[in-house]
Amino acid sequence: MSDKRDYYDVLGVSKTADKNEIKKAYRKLALKYHPDKNPDDKEAEDKFKEVNEAYEVLSDEDKRKRYDQFGFAGVDPNYQPGGYGDGFSGFGGGSYSYGGGSGFEDIFSDLFGGGGGFSGFSGFGGGSSYDSYHGPVQGSDLKVRLTLTFKEACFGVEKKIKIKRMEECEHCHGTGAEPGSKVETCSTCGGHGTVNVEQNTPFGRIRQQSVCPDCHGTGEHIDEVCSVCHGQGLAQKERTIKIKVPAGVNNDSILPLRGQGNAGENGGPAGDLLIYIRVQEDPIFKREGDDVSYTLPISFEQAALGASVVAPTLKGKVKMKIPAGTQNGKIFKLKGKGVENVNGKGKGDLLVTIRVEVPKDLSSKAKELIEELGKELGPENHAENEKFWEQVQKA
Repeated sequence: MSDKRDYYDVLGVSKTADKNEIKKAYRKLALKYHPDKNPDDKEAEDKFKEVNEAYEVLSDEDKRKRYDQFGFAGVDPNYQPGGYGDGFSGFGGGSYSYGGGSGFEDIFSDLFGGGGGFSGFSGFGGGSSYDSYHGPVQGSDLKVRLTLTFKEACFGVEKKIKIKRMEECEHCHGTGAEPGSKVETCSTCGGHGTVNVEQNTPFGRIRQQSVCPDCHGTGEHIDEVCSVCHGQGLAQKERTIKIKVPAGVNNDSILPLRGQGNAGENGGPAGDLLIYIRVQEDPIFKREGDDVSYTLPISFEQAALGASVVAPTLKGKVKMKIPAGTQNGKIFKLKGKGVENVNGKGKGDLLVTIRVEVPKDLSSKAKELIEELGKELGPENHAENEKFWEQVQKA
């Protein structure tokens, strides 16, 4: 049996204690057993280490959850029943070198009145941090490009695409081992997937973790690897995915399909499938945001006399009234005839720009009629022209 005490017992708090209770208990014990207050007292030094280790775990929400669920093995991959061992996993062999990050500095400042109250206490080593290389790892994302027509992007569409992604190997069911072969715990790392490397530096002994060279972080040794996935536990599969493209997407829109990417490792969640949208140009309509536009040519007489013309929209043709005297370049706005906002915030408008066609090939009679018309119209129908030349003269 291990002689390592339960962390809650070390701090003298219940398992339902909140952060403030844990912090208060730690302050009291850290002050009581601190080496500066107990010089050359080996028992107090050991107590101080024990109290700090308990607080480092219970003050961290994630570590506390793992400790409550798995005990010491959940927060210290080097833990072996039977005691703290040589180096007291998670601390730097008695040098008290502390790296920061768990709130200790604030507490010690309160206890000893400032950051320099105990210069010998510079940090804990990193051995107690739990870094499970062979734990669940989320799968990577997949990226594909989908080309849509202008109308498909405006109104939405359902598409089917084929993708190749990594999925759990059906032959070995993700174990990486050939069915019937023996899977054992790696003898080098003890199933942790990592090994500790210690070295002496001018700042004391430093302990670092690295991936196990024998099992490459899996924590297992396989006698015979899977003949299909070659030990990876994952194999490439081709799948047909149905995509529902919402109305209003545009160039460079990205549609994320959660969990449709590559499978995760060791039970980790799958990545996402990211659909990058490319929209083809339309021969008539141009798009800017949720608004669409085009140029509508009308005849000289329609512009001068006014008319009712047919105008195309995204959903078909409508009649549009052209007032008499409409000028070239006039823009008519058809409210709500644009594109539906992809986030459901209404619709854009349709902007129709008028282009008046000036007759080119005129017969002799047509020329005579236009000349007569010009005389009949008089200068009041060319006010813009006169205004322009007045500005030129002033300039």
